[in-house]
Amino acid sequence: MSCERGSLGPALATLTLLAAASACGDSPTGPPAPITELPRALTVAEVEVIDAANAFGFNLLRELAADDPEQNLFISPLSASMALGMTLNGAAGNTYDGMLEALALQGLGQEEINLTYDSLIELLDGLDPAVTFQLANSVWAREGFPVLPDFLQRVQDHFDATAESVDFSDPATLDRVNDWVKEGTGGKIEKMFDSFPGNLVMILLNAIYFKGDWTDAFDRDRTQDGVFTLADGSTKTAKLMHRRADLLYLDDADFQAVELPYGGGAYAMTVVLPRHGVRLAEVVAELDAPTWSAWTDALAEQDLTLDLPRFTVEWEEKLNEVLIRLGMEDAFDPGRADFTRLTARGGIWVDEVKQKTFVEVNEEGTEAAAATSVSMVDSAPPGVRVDRPFLVAIRERLSGTILFLGAIYDPESE
Repeated sequence: MSCERGSLGPALATLTLLAAASACGDSPTGPPAPITELPRALTVAEVEVIDAANAFGFNLLRELAADDPEQNLFISPLSASMALGMTLNGAAGNTYDGMLEALALQGLGQEEINLTYDSLIELLDGLDPAVTFQLANSVWAREGFPVLPDFLQRVQDHFDATAESVDFSDPATLDRVNDWVKEGTGGKIEKMFDSFPGNLVMILLNAIYFKGDWTDAFDRDRTQDGVFTLADGSTKTAKLMHRRADLLYLDDADFQAVELPYGGGAYAMTVVLPRHGVRLAEVVAELDAPTWSAWTDALAEQDLTLDLPRFTVEWEEKLNEVLIRLGMEDAFDPGRADFTRLTARGGIWVDEVKQKTFVEVNEEGTEAAAATSVSMVDSAPPGVRVDRPFLVAIRERLSGTILFLGAIYDPESE
């Protein structure tokens, strides 16, 4: 669904940041009006899909953190689920079931999933005029590749995806795809691809851009250098923003949690700070959707002081291995992948799922962006790499007359 549409490095290793879903809109000139409820009640299906999306996000976070412990990690579950949700519409058989498992959508039908993605995005569209949110989806198919019309109809109707037929061998196509990502992420992700594989048949893309000012900004004059302790016990200097305010807060034996609202308050950043002696990696390893719900339900307003570091993080990761562990192994296997709801001839599989993200947090608010790509390929065309002695002929093709003929053993000799 489309809408109008410097780094602190390892410092985030002791800080978990989870931003709520965001909405479309332009910032007003005056104070934002408080938003205390959705414009309508969620349907049962919407609640189920939200629960599934949250579960997928925490599963993804946990698996990625296990692969690269105590390193900065900033993901967009929404972007990943959008790109994979479009891809799901082309899957069949065990491939479809495995993708449902990875996305935590078991028990829900395809039409129900599609309608819920569509209606939820529409519900959030314009919810908070003080928050800017862009979300765009696109499908890029190789010229001449037979995409089933039903597949394209589903992703266009429910994901508002644009669809184009392109020549992936043309360098201009690489520029166009990267430009699409750059525009969709507010310029924060400038390049998604360095090159395309020779057997690429389709790219499914999602791009997200978020910009929200805090409901109450930090005073820049109160930002000071402070000591930040890294996961290994060493320290560094960080710019710590300071404020005192009534904020939603949770005081737990293992951590403190505080929530900072954006705009009218419908959207917020939740910060979870483990207690001294508790490693963030331990918290992440045990975190799941029910636990998160219990934490956020327990937040209560409290007068407190907050010192929060300014930071900027850019993150990139190939998600193949993580998604395979979550149940999507068939989709990546050329011998087992079944995408016959995307193309009748089959024979294609997922080559790569990649995500890039950006986040900057400062005294005014937060700017964040994400792009997720699903690259699909078929059997590679025959390759010719002339890297050993070879025969060469120059000929006139129509008559068959050979003009020159040679055996080249050393292309560098005179």
